[in-house]
Amino acid sequence: MAATGTNNITVNAGVVLDMETIFGRKSFSSMLMAFNDFYSSHAGYRTRIALHVRDSKQDVVVAASAVLDLIKNGQVEAIIGPGTSMQAHFMLNLGHKAQVPIISFSATSPLLSPLRNPYFFRATKNDSAQVQALSSLIRYFSWREAVPVFVQNEFGEGIVPFLTDALQEVDCRVPYRSAIPADATDADIQLELYKLRAVGTRVFIVHMLPDLGSRVFKYAKEIGMMNDGFVWIVTDGIGDMLSIMNSTVLESMQGVLGIRNLIPKSKELENFKIRWKRKFQSENSDVLSAELDVFGIWAHDAAIALAMAVENVFSNGTKDFRFQSNNATGNMTDLESFGVSSAGPLLKKALLSLSFKGFTGNFKFLNGEVPAYAYQIVNVDENGGRRVGYWTAESGISRVLDFDKNATGSKLSLGPIIWPGESKRLRVGVPKDGYLEFVIVTRDPVTNATKKVSGYCIDVFEAVMQAMPYPVPYEYIPFKLSNGTSSGSYDDLIYQVFLGKFDAVVGDVTIVANRSQYVDFTLPYTQSGVVMIVPVKDQNNKNAWAFLKPLTWKLWFTSFCFFVYIGFVIWVLEHRTNEEFRGPVLHQIGTMFWFSFSTMVFAHSEKVVSNLARFVVIVWVFVVLIFIQTYTASLTSMLTVQKLQPTITDINELLKRGDVVGCKHGSFVFGLLKNLGFVESKLMSYNTLEDLNDAFSRGSGNGGIAAVFDEIPYMRLFLGKHCSKYAMVGPKFKTAGFGFVFPKLSPLVADVSRAILNVTEGDQMVAIENKWFGQQAVCPDESSPSASGSSIGLDRFWGLFLIAGVASVFALILYAAIFIFQSRQVLSRLDNTSWWNKLVVLSRHFDSKDTLRKSQSKSNSTDHIDLAPASPPPWSSRSGQTDLSFYSDQGTPSSDHVCDPSPSRPGQTSLEEG
Repeated sequence: MAATGTNNITVNAGVVLDMETIFGRKSFSSMLMAFNDFYSSHAGYRTRIALHVRDSKQDVVVAASAVLDLIKNGQVEAIIGPGTSMQAHFMLNLGHKAQVPIISFSATSPLLSPLRNPYFFRATKNDSAQVQALSSLIRYFSWREAVPVFVQNEFGEGIVPFLTDALQEVDCRVPYRSAIPADATDADIQLELYKLRAVGTRVFIVHMLPDLGSRVFKYAKEIGMMNDGFVWIVTDGIGDMLSIMNSTVLESMQGVLGIRNLIPKSKELENFKIRWKRKFQSENSDVLSAELDVFGIWAHDAAIALAMAVENVFSNGTKDFRFQSNNATGNMTDLESFGVSSAGPLLKKALLSLSFKGFTGNFKFLNGEVPAYAYQIVNVDENGGRRVGYWTAESGISRVLDFDKNATGSKLSLGPIIWPGESKRLRVGVPKDGYLEFVIVTRDPVTNATKKVSGYCIDVFEAVMQAMPYPVPYEYIPFKLSNGTSSGSYDDLIYQVFLGKFDAVVGDVTIVANRSQYVDFTLPYTQSGVVMIVPVKDQNNKNAWAFLKPLTWKLWFTSFCFFVYIGFVIWVLEHRTNEEFRGPVLHQIGTMFWFSFSTMVFAHSEKVVSNLARFVVIVWVFVVLIFIQTYTASLTSMLTVQKLQPTITDINELLKRGDVVGCKHGSFVFGLLKNLGFVESKLMSYNTLEDLNDAFSRGSGNGGIAAVFDEIPYMRLFLGKHCSKYAMVGPKFKTAGFGFVFPKLSPLVADVSRAILNVTEGDQMVAIENKWFGQQAVCPDESSPSASGSSIGLDRFWGLFLIAGVASVFALILYAAIFIFQSRQVLSRLDNTSWWNKLVVLSRHFDSKDTLRKSQSKSNSTDHIDLAPASPPPWSSRSGQTDLSFYSDQGTPSSDHVCDPSPSRPGQTSLEEG
């Protein structure tokens, strides 16, 4: 009870705490020191608070009775307490009825609302205030499911609706809610933990007090739920008490993340803790070691707040701190007749308006509660809760305490985190045998100890670790025996993660389906797939007919036919008018072929005088130009680029011939080849690229191989060194690529995968590839040799041939129409003859020279005019008349229809003249 002077006004105040517990005694001791310090430093204050203490004995009914007694018989103006949220419900109603403020520094349940109980003041933080910090953690690590584990009472159940809503806002599903009774037995806890493990979710948020929480973590560790892959997060109910927990409890909680209230450090607080500890130890000799916890600090500020509010009410003119009687009967349990405090409304107003700097920071009541500005994020180790970051309402999660809403960069990260089941350093297994460009394990030749681990995969992993939002300590452990040799295959190495001997595996490990049944893979950091590599041979220098390969035989044949056809069309169109297309039969045939084929090199010297012939030649020269250019380009490509041809192009050919094929030692490709039909005796393993080259050089029949099947990154490296000897052919068997290995449901998988994306999308990945592979990473002749060396077929040129054909047919039809029209007089005299006779006459007429056109062309010429009659062709039997001797076999034609060849008959002319 606070000491009072002669002129001081005594104001009664009640305290309801569990005085039999360490918590109750520590909190009450802190309040007493707070009142003594306050009145010592404020000697001019006229009011002094006299405390009336009641022990609630950890019972809800006893606590309610104690409050009723304090109001009815003690006529207290305010009550500090109770210690738990369960005891507060009935107390709040009593306080409201008597208009007595109830100030609690430890009742944190959101079910206790000052909005519904205007005389309730929460001198601590509402549990609902921390759900935003918890959901920020869930979003930070991108967890998609979480299970609340809470004590089944007002304290535990109050936070669940708020927590569920906050998790749903960050797209985190709550598949199950685990409620554990406050008086649960060990068997009850174990049964509930087995249910949790069967749910499948690996992220749990624990909201309960330390007594029950320590038992939960003890049995969680016993049944294997504190191993790698599980995530446990505790609220401030446990987080605030980590500093006073014993080492046994902390050992079972290794790796747990937690939220605890942020208490700013100050010299005044440190001095108070020292004095408090000395005083408490002297008064409680049965307690071996006591430390002031956060609730003791809240109790101190709650006492200061009450003392300041009482003085404020007195200084504003209220002199009478009394109860207005309501027909009290004197019965301690009479709920109908206790009085009402006359100063209660003024005291409530004073509490709402006060503001001061306490040990917990800027202390004030906002709507009856102390607002939550910030929390610490802690990670449990053997020393308690190690701070790894902060959460503030303004900037969210940050590495340092920053109330800037625009905080970015390195601030948005956490410190190093140890997860459940992890040692301080991540045990990373690396393969012992493999390609040196990917993983190199250097050991001391004297001690055989690992000296250094390097390589392409190692550099990628270390770059990814640098890109992580928080540091992850790790160490490399080669997968080897004591003599330095490898302990097994890649499957054996990955299985060590499943067995718990490694926390991760880093190396050229391919993501395949059967491995994912035991471990989780990150996103791939390389493209991959299984391909076949075979030797190549140079065929160009051995084939004298290589110049025919650019075109298929169908295109060659079609081209030849079109050259002959176009030559014939030009001869038809030019024969009657062009002297260069006349002469002996062999001469005309030679001219026809010469003109047509000379268009290939555009060296045709014969002139064409017919417009139709010129039209056909223009179209044909266009076709020939495209044809020749395509042929030249294809032949050039075959002779200069594609000199190498694979010895084998089909897997079935290997199976049919029974050739030996190779695969990397310990690779999953061995099983893939067996599934393709290769017998085990035809499979040869190798360890290095030099071994592979040597096996190729021996050949399948001499203890070597005819082909190799391996992953693309390896084969690119191999081809980069031997581009002129081997080629990549055949189908590609898809795989997911290289990835890092972690245990099933490890929380690191999501963070590492995101870091891989950051590394692979930047310039850092290119620098790593250039460092280890240089210009040999991609072979210039890596594409299939036969792909660009295939012959050009008719399907690519039929359009051009169609154009040339249509143009020539059109010219022939037009020319035939004109010729028949010009020969109509001849045909009119052969009406009664057979079609054969008409055809013969027309053919002879076609074979004759078109003198009219020639004379016209000469008359139009300015260089030369020749009006002499056309001389008969040298092959004509008679000049100036048509030879009709062929009629001798057919009979003499009638004089009515056929001209008399004799010139003695007047009025008649020869066919030549007609």
